[in-house]
Amino acid sequence: MSSTASPWRVGLRGRCPACGEGRLFGGFLGVVDRCAHCGVDLRAQDSGDGPVAFITLIAGAVVVIAGLVVEVKYGWPVWLHMTVWLPLAALLSIALMRPLKGLTIALQYEHRRSDFEQPG
Repeated sequence: MSSTASPWRVGLRGRCPACGEGRLFGGFLGVVDRCAHCGVDLRAQDSGDGPVAFITLIAGAVVVIAGLVVEVKYGWPVWLHMTVWLPLAALLSIALMRPLKGLTIALQYEHRRSDFEQPG
């Protein structure tokens, strides 16, 4: 990783954890085999369920807190809560998937770099 790029910055932007320049993702969530910029092998990465756990915690906290505040302040009917909060939870989850997966991979690269040298 370049000396100025933090794993947080490159991970959240979806950039290569080694150089901070190349693209990390080939599709929505598919990681490229090699960085087009520096050539580092990214096949051995495995973000596992880490991003999913954080997405659940973040999106769940936002939706539950907002729902409770609205319920106490305005007393919405149940159907309106479901109409508003279920789509918001889904959109938040989808929006957080790619940045949090990129962050997980970048942090793994920084702390377990040797694992990236052995393709899985």
